[in-house]
Amino acid sequence: MAPAIFQQKLLAWFDKCGRKDLPWQHPITPYRVWLSEVMLQQTQVSTVIPYFLAFVDNFPDIESLAQADLDDVLRLWSGLGYYARARNLHKAAKIICETKRFPDSLEELAVLPGIGRSTAGAILCIAFNKSHPILDGNVKRVICRFHAVSGWPGNNAVNKNLWSLSAAYTPIERVADFTQAMMDLGATVCLRSSPACEQCPLIEGCTAYSEGIIKNLPTPKPAKALPVKQQVFMILQNRQGQVLLEKRPPTGIWGGLWSFPEFSTVEEAFIWCELRNMNIKAHKSGAVQRHTFSHYHLDFTPLMIHIDCENYSIMEGERGLWCDGTQINKLGLPAPVKQLCKQLLKEDKHDPIN
Repeated sequence: MAPAIFQQKLLAWFDKCGRKDLPWQHPITPYRVWLSEVMLQQTQVSTVIPYFLAFVDNFPDIESLAQADLDDVLRLWSGLGYYARARNLHKAAKIICETKRFPDSLEELAVLPGIGRSTAGAILCIAFNKSHPILDGNVKRVICRFHAVSGWPGNNAVNKNLWSLSAAYTPIERVADFTQAMMDLGATVCLRSSPACEQCPLIEGCTAYSEGIIKNLPTPKPAKALPVKQQVFMILQNRQGQVLLEKRPPTGIWGGLWSFPEFSTVEEAFIWCELRNMNIKAHKSGAVQRHTFSHYHLDFTPLMIHIDCENYSIMEGERGLWCDGTQINKLGLPAPVKQLCKQLLKEDKHDPIN
């Protein structure tokens, strides 16, 4: 199928069936497009929408984001995952405000923290109507199937081929609509499982459909067992019912978020308490829970310790914080930590451990 026919068919479908009521489309601004594209990285639209609305309600423009405290940014991102995205948004907002203009070229956008080639292309197409190819997960799936491209898309040679094909189909006119149409087609019709091929405007030219190999493409990433890491989360609770949280380092897993102090073993946690002369009133270990990251499984054991004292400083600087139920939603907490906090603080704060 010639690129011009591909474009015509896709745009005709988009005019009739495309998504035109997403919150970041009203109004369309470079800031809102950028924010939505970052949030949508490895995250579904239905999950992103409430986070996007809350985010722009607190930070309606790039200036307010740049001036915000990182803790407030991470709090609004809590539960969305991939927290480096939030830290990079904050960094990039500061850089953009320093230059006093939003970048409108691929070269300028690509050097900002957290913006890769595809995200930059989407911003240019949708916010500035400048023609650039994109290659997010949905677009990869459409192109892989349309051309029956075999091989894992993460492979350099395969990725290069997909970029070339994406560029060949990207038009000069109506590029914003075309870009949204490609993403919409992958998200609503050319689904990862159970694709609705009969509803696809490109079915006549789809090689994978004609060869009956739709479900085999894109080629999945070569299977590799994820390693398992084991940690103990020490949930230290004082006489007032507050729990101790520790601010994590600014980079790495859950960077900049508040979490429980972590130890390799239960014994290490008790030694930590003994060195600080804590009067342990009661303790118990909860069931092992698993949280999966992209590159490993984290198996953590909640160790609940009740100390017979009020809040006092046991960590240097601002690393430690005694937190009660009123503060949970005001802090940036990883999802499993937030859940544990809420469970614990529902109990009787004067005698939480039986």
